[in-house]
Amino acid sequence: MTSWTRRGLLTAGAIGTLAACTSGDGAAPPAPTPSSAAAGGKVPWARLERSVDGSLVRPRDPSYDEVRLLQNPRYDDQRSLAVLAVASAADVAAGIGFARDHDLPVAVRSGGHSYPGWSGGGSPRALVLDCRGLDRVELDGTTATIGPGALLADVYDTLGARDRAIAGGSCATVGYGGLALGGGVGVLTRAMGLTCDAVTSMEVVTADGRVRTASADAEPDLFWALRGCGGGHLGVVTSFEVATAEAPTVGTAYLEWSFDAAATVVAAWQEWAPTADARLWSTLKALGGQQHPDGPTLLLSATWTGPTGDLDRQLAGLLDDVPAPTVRTTHARGYREQMAAFGGTGEREAFAATSHVAYDPLDDRGIADLLDRVRAAQDAGLKEAGFSIDALGGRVGDLAPGDTAFVHREALATVQYTATFPPGDAKAADGYVRGLRAAMVPHWGEHAYVNYADASIDDYRSAYYGANAERLGRVSTSYDADGFFSQPQPL
Repeated sequence: MTSWTRRGLLTAGAIGTLAACTSGDGAAPPAPTPSSAAAGGKVPWARLERSVDGSLVRPRDPSYDEVRLLQNPRYDDQRSLAVLAVASAADVAAGIGFARDHDLPVAVRSGGHSYPGWSGGGSPRALVLDCRGLDRVELDGTTATIGPGALLADVYDTLGARDRAIAGGSCATVGYGGLALGGGVGVLTRAMGLTCDAVTSMEVVTADGRVRTASADAEPDLFWALRGCGGGHLGVVTSFEVATAEAPTVGTAYLEWSFDAAATVVAAWQEWAPTADARLWSTLKALGGQQHPDGPTLLLSATWTGPTGDLDRQLAGLLDDVPAPTVRTTHARGYREQMAAFGGTGEREAFAATSHVAYDPLDDRGIADLLDRVRAAQDAGLKEAGFSIDALGGRVGDLAPGDTAFVHREALATVQYTATFPPGDAKAADGYVRGLRAAMVPHWGEHAYVNYADASIDDYRSAYYGANAERLGRVSTSYDADGFFSQPQPL
């Protein structure tokens, strides 16, 4: 979810499903096989516990109600069979072997931000392979070794302290694994490419329990697929090798307009932002709901990695064509300091979300439909709801759509539809975001971003992967022929 309020820029955007796991085959998922536990059989959990260096937490254990939780409290009622906090690739292999032996489904977690809650292991009840402990961040020259459970705040801090940088999202608590596997859209995307573009190799445990290295030279099809297929499909990534860049100075701008100006600003922004200087990234948000009692608000945040004094000139490409913003602030900070400033409060907040990937600018009718849905949030009983459009272009287009599994290289933007809601039923929030997406399908088609997975999207293969779907199905058949990784949206 992405929500910039007056408290700051708070994002859980660019987040993977099932964290650092990948799964499925090219066909529809088979009917679930009843697990030993579900069928009333006794699972010899002590055997698994003795075979790993990590810890196994079961419902009877005091720490279970803490370790089972995801970042989104709407899923707090999920109760997995057990949580295996892995300490190594060998632990992952042991967990996979144990699950196979006892017909147990598995769910895999790195940061716990899965939008549909698939990393919680609650439906069906599963053994969670929790990779949050695989959180090392080490730098050797210009190459970083990053664990899937490393939180972005720690990645940025460790690399920034050595004047090195990677591109990623702005939410401090997102796990690197989930972000990178789905592509990885964030605040430096246009300047540095997607998060997955900097990955040079991965250590991955596949469905047969083998620990493999995937790179351009070793297991190249697997390497291709893991850069953009999202979580839940082909194996459990336990380590990433990543090329870093020199840490830039990051200029930021925050602008706000009266919602009366929204149609003009949206029209101008969508023509300007995706084709601006590659060093300039921006997101445009319109938000309504209970947190905006005076009506919806329109916000823009931008990052700039070029010469510090040039940010105002870059913004002029937009501001010369729209009403003057009512709020305008700018800052220039070092990479380490700025990425820490993006982190927000980190508090857990219940939300619903879905997405689009936009290939074409909206016409006047499309803009009107989009803004009408934001106005409707005022009476929807939601805390805050609306949209966020994140510009693509720039370095994202350095690779062709078929060079990695992330197919949307030529799109203008990714779009999130989000709704936060008071404790209780998520039905109204789900209805709002899915209704907003449905209203925009006539304008933006069916394209969607796998890191903002939505279980209600019917033709999700085409939506997430486009022309890459067929190849992904073949790779899945090669590495997980019997569909061991049973994520609800298989390749």
